Amino acid sequence: MIVKDGLYYTKTHEWLKVDGEIASIGITDFAQNQMSDIVYVDFPKIGASIKKGEIVGTVESVKSAEDFYSPINGKVVEVNKTLEKTPEEINKNPYDAWIVKLKMSDPNEVNNLMKKEAYEKIVK
Repeated sequence: MIVKDGLYYTKTHEWLKVDGEIASIGITDFAQNQMSDIVYVDFPKIGASIKKGEIVGTVESVKSAEDFYSPINGKVVEVNKTLEKTPEEINKNPYDAWIVKLKMSDPNEVNNLMKKEAYEKIVK
């Protein structure tokens, strides 16, 4: 199981990468491994306001369908359209296969998320 440095993590197995005021969000290696072969991703609408803890979308695999949640408040500015045709990219490289990008309402919210070491403790 891979846990990358420089990202923020949630107890519900989302990761978040900050670039200025934009946060890229995806699911962790642990989450994709638990789900198995991912076959579909349901995205939010661009422009939608998302509150911390709200469902952002759904990731479906051959085993199950799991909701993924926003770790922060923000507005959807982009979705990863590549995953419409090749959702299995999440299985291949979950930290490059971001699902949604949000413009953060408050960049300081990331301080409430876990860093690598804390996340590793909950998935071991």
